[in-house]
Amino acid sequence: MKKFLVIQTASIGDVVLATSLLEELHYNYPLEKIDILVKKGNESLFTAHPFVGKIWIWDKKKNKYANLINLIRDIRKIDYEYVININRFFSSGLITALSISDNKIGFKKNPLSLFFDQRVEHLIDKRIFTHEVERNYNLIEPFCEDDELDVSPPKLYPTKEATNNVKQYKDGLYYTISPSSLWFTKQFHKEGWIEFIKQIPKEASIYLLGSPSDILVCEEIKTVSNHPKCQNLAGKLSFLESTSLMKDAKMNFMNDSAPMHFCSSINAPITAIFCSTVSAFGFTPLSENSLIVETKEKLSCRPCGLHGFKKCPLKHFKCSLTIDVNELVNRL
Repeated sequence: MKKFLVIQTASIGDVVLATSLLEELHYNYPLEKIDILVKKGNESLFTAHPFVGKIWIWDKKKNKYANLINLIRDIRKIDYEYVININRFFSSGLITALSISDNKIGFKKNPLSLFFDQRVEHLIDKRIFTHEVERNYNLIEPFCEDDELDVSPPKLYPTKEATNNVKQYKDGLYYTISPSSLWFTKQFHKEGWIEFIKQIPKEASIYLLGSPSDILVCEEIKTVSNHPKCQNLAGKLSFLESTSLMKDAKMNFMNDSAPMHFCSSINAPITAIFCSTVSAFGFTPLSENSLIVETKEKLSCRPCGLHGFKKCPLKHFKCSLTIDVNELVNRL
């Protein structure tokens, strides 16, 4: 049997997008072993996953480099036929280069790609739209036949337990709102979310989603908007529980962030707000019912970066402040 190791030690959204590649591998090699390496905190995305085998976990927060050395040592004990590195940073390149695989595959942008057996371009060109899942698929295209001529969308598999845990919230009409992002310039401004929630019908339930670090901002949005059926669930749900809750929502509202990819993984409805980033980067929603909302102003400073910043470089944040809330209301 062939053995595959897929490496993606970046953020949550990047790992979700990597599941598209897992789907393609499984389609082409349904009986083979597919393992994955993620950073600590993201492993729960693959709880009870139907075809992912071992989940390698790199703890970056405590004893980062000692853990990296131990990880490399342990991976070298496994005879992986293919090591497929989606990540473009040095540490993942080191893991790949030091593996004993005869097929070390990764992007040319990785600083250690010189030591890979196959090096693939990772191009972000605003003139030619290419989605990230397509760029990832290029890593395995030489030994995979694409199913039905389209690259598989990302896919998560919420467990029965995760689904049962959020069943209590699915009574009647409801919306989810994920107001935060790892990057300040990628998130719709707080006052905009409050104004939007005030226009949501009182009979509809609203669930604010996010990580433990988002609890305070979600609580403020809930309090100021004063919607009678708005609940703050930030920090209370796992990734798979959030995904299951989004699946049956009338609409899910979020930024260009991980929750958008959660929805894409289950074909849930999406209204995504793009502030400092643009769709041309290739990280757009993939659900059948999806819409990107963004400013109509022609801002010479937008996009200001691929990932966003902790604050607006020009201190005006017009890419967020000039978005019309009515475009969100129209998606209710």
